[in-house]
Amino acid sequence: MRHCISIPEEKNLTDTSHRQELDDLQARLRELLRLHLDAQSGGEAARASGAAPEAYLGELRSRLEALHPADVAFVLEALPPDERLIVWDLVKAERDGEILLEVSDAVRETLIESMDSEELVAATEQLDTDEIADLAPDLPDDVLEDVFQSLSAEERQQLRAAMSYPEDTVGALMAFDMVSVREDVTLEVVTRYLRRLDELPDHTDQVFVVDREQRLIGALPISKLIVTDLEVAVSAAMSTELVRLHPGDEAQQAAQTFERYDLVSAPVVDRAGRLIARVTVNAVVDYIREKTEAEQLAQAGLREEEDIFSSVWDSVKNRWAWLAVNLVTAIIASRVIGAFEGSIQKLVALAALMPIVAGIGGNSGNQTITMIVRSMALGQMQNARMLFTKEISVALLNGLIWGGILGLIAFGLYDNPALGLVMMAAMTLNLVLAAMMGVLIPLLLNKLDRDPALGSSVMITAVTDSGGFFIFLGLATLFLL
Repeated sequence: MRHCISIPEEKNLTDTSHRQELDDLQARLRELLRLHLDAQSGGEAARASGAAPEAYLGELRSRLEALHPADVAFVLEALPPDERLIVWDLVKAERDGEILLEVSDAVRETLIESMDSEELVAATEQLDTDEIADLAPDLPDDVLEDVFQSLSAEERQQLRAAMSYPEDTVGALMAFDMVSVREDVTLEVVTRYLRRLDELPDHTDQVFVVDREQRLIGALPISKLIVTDLEVAVSAAMSTELVRLHPGDEAQQAAQTFERYDLVSAPVVDRAGRLIARVTVNAVVDYIREKTEAEQLAQAGLREEEDIFSSVWDSVKNRWAWLAVNLVTAIIASRVIGAFEGSIQKLVALAALMPIVAGIGGNSGNQTITMIVRSMALGQMQNARMLFTKEISVALLNGLIWGGILGLIAFGLYDNPALGLVMMAAMTLNLVLAAMMGVLIPLLLNKLDRDPALGSSVMITAVTDSGGFFIFLGLATLFLL
């Protein structure tokens, strides 16, 4: 029986149904993998189809070739390790480097471990120097040395420069592929020069203008180059008002600059004003995405991104630290409750109501922390005292409103007006405590040069739980018993 192979048409990446198409494709790939493995073992499904194992691999390979590297990375991340390696072996060697850049750090490690030195060198040589710098921390030392030897002198210098800057700086985001021209030529000369290139670097929206010493003096937008008379000199058509970045600038500030001015690219200059590289919007978007993911993980107390198919032991090591902290704080909260066992025995309603006070406080504290961390990221924490006062005021008002509502509910349930007043007071005080800690925890972490989001949700929950129980049960003991 002849096995027919169907190849999908090229996907339109702007189609709103692209994610659904990827999900469907992923399901088809999983089915092909299952059939391939079944055919290898002589299973019933393979015998029924009459296809050889190689037929399924052929269709897999053809489908993968039609995908963008980012989509191949999406497929690989969703596969268990064994199936992931089968698919990875089917990817064309010249695309390995691009795909390694797209996958998550955790998945990249598993793929690199499966490759020998020659494969890694071949994959890396296909990349630009700034892309090699992104991949370098994950490469073995011997592979990185071989890659260095394969580069030209200029490329080696660029790679060393890119690798010398910390991860959260502009130097880690900059790319060296750009077009620069002199100011004393006409637009016709510029046009002829551009036409000699095989293609323009990605996200080229402007040509940079430099003097004889390579100092940046302006930029010529491509849109202006197209519509201006070709006899006009570059000096007359260029713009001198442009954003300049420096390699040591914070990447977060650069991202805010791109957002504020709707930039597609921006030049990077050294201390002498010489043009050395540029930053493009795709690098900024990748940085923002990675930063957001890292903050989400940090808030949950995870130390690093985790491959969902990683081993049980690796996942345990990634999660144990803040679970240990949470265990300690839970024990503290239980001892706070234990100190008021006598009060709870005399008034059982306290046991039913105290989780409400703690839960609302934790939610309010997380809201405050989210606002503070966001303000820090946007560089808006210029007046911490005013923000602190504002958050306390919001907590007081929320406490009086929702504490009052909760007090009325408690009064209605237990016909005890004093209990209702205690509920309102406890709710208000715990919300104030949550607001205070929601501001102070990120500020303290920032003061210690730690990520303000690191474990913040765990810490605020611990404070509001223990504090809420102590405030509510303490007030109840003083005024109700």
